[in-house]
Amino acid sequence: MKVSELPYCRDSAKLFDKIADESWSMFLDSAHPEIDLGRYDIMVSRPVVTLETYGDTTHIFDTDKNKKILSNEDPFMLVKQYLGDKDMNLSGLPFCGGALGYFSYDLGRKIETLPETAEQDVHMPDMAIGIYDWAVIVDHHVRRAWLASFCRFEQTNHCWAELHKLFSSVSTHEPKGFQIKTDVESNMSKENYAKAFDRIKNYILEGDCYQVNLAQRFSAEFEGDSWSAYLKLREFNPAPFSAYINIPAGSVLSSSPERFLLVNGNQVETKPIKGTTPRSSFAYEDKALAVSLLESEKDRAENLMIVDLLRNDISKSCESGSVLVPKLFSLESYATVHHLVSTISGRLSKDKHALDLLRDCFPGGSITGAPKHRSMEIIEELEPHRRSVYCGSITYIGFDGNMDSNICIRTLVQTQNKLYFHAGGGIVWDSKVDSEYKECFDKAAAMLKLVSHERTH
Repeated sequence: MKVSELPYCRDSAKLFDKIADESWSMFLDSAHPEIDLGRYDIMVSRPVVTLETYGDTTHIFDTDKNKKILSNEDPFMLVKQYLGDKDMNLSGLPFCGGALGYFSYDLGRKIETLPETAEQDVHMPDMAIGIYDWAVIVDHHVRRAWLASFCRFEQTNHCWAELHKLFSSVSTHEPKGFQIKTDVESNMSKENYAKAFDRIKNYILEGDCYQVNLAQRFSAEFEGDSWSAYLKLREFNPAPFSAYINIPAGSVLSSSPERFLLVNGNQVETKPIKGTTPRSSFAYEDKALAVSLLESEKDRAENLMIVDLLRNDISKSCESGSVLVPKLFSLESYATVHHLVSTISGRLSKDKHALDLLRDCFPGGSITGAPKHRSMEIIEELEPHRRSVYCGSITYIGFDGNMDSNICIRTLVQTQNKLYFHAGGGIVWDSKVDSEYKECFDKAAAMLKLVSHERTH
């Protein structure tokens, strides 16, 4: 293992800017530097292996051997295979190399048998994962930064001095800029949303389900630099599980507030969000909105349904009796909304890997509904387009077996000169169509601000 200290930079984006244009560069961004939401930022680039899944086929490219192979094996297990045996991490850093990238919502088709009704018009991989032998880690709590690696590949040693020099100074480049060329369009009119809403209410009445997450997709034509768009997004909506991913097919710009799964040693944690209210610029009104959310029987019931679902999901990979709920209905506040968040914990079974846990819980219950499989069938029936990256997960799994991941909400995808983003919410029996429709726009506020700001400038 090799760890070299780098000069600390308060704004990690100025470090990542040096590699932002390189394909397969990825940035896990814990928050805007002026707001203390997170601790670690993680940057990677130049993977030794890449894995891209399209439908039933995973394209695996070994950059060292310049060799490409195709596989029809389970994508989760392929990533596990390429991680190999666990290495001990004595650095104290969260990630020093391993797998990093995204698992899209539609990868759930590898786990659940679903109808194929919704249109697939966003041509991003269902999974895009790089195997990285080095990472830059910035710790904002102790104000230090490091270049770290398990040194599994000889080429890392050869380029160590070059990498250290690259990240020993910050970028002074001005953002290249971007433009939104058209007005934002939704794939659901209010009338169509209401029809889908009523259909879900009927399914609940008939006993098919208790809750379904219904989302609408927004899109606009995009021109320019997606990294510049991400910099603007993090300014509008800092969040602790933000990320920027640059792959050949396009870019992912995430300002997610939601953790999906954390594995640290054998400790497992998941933090589902269910229950949202917009924030107010008036302090007394903002506090009243927060209190109203905390006391909302409808939102608490909605949250509890997903807590029960996730307790069941993580129990598949955790030791019997170890799954607990240390926090129920906590308030977390972000730039544009308040959220109701619960915490579920457990101990990973000795015979299980973090990727087994991820597969057992995928996709996250907070963005499907309950029961999960029936909710996913209803989502496929009622949403006009497949979700792609939205409601999937941006994840790292280290060579040491540790993992952290988000739920891809408040997330934009830029591909083929278009920008796509979704917003939705859980529909339960007590839901009211007007308030649920409005909640979509509350959740999309920062993304709508991003596109409207650039449309008018």
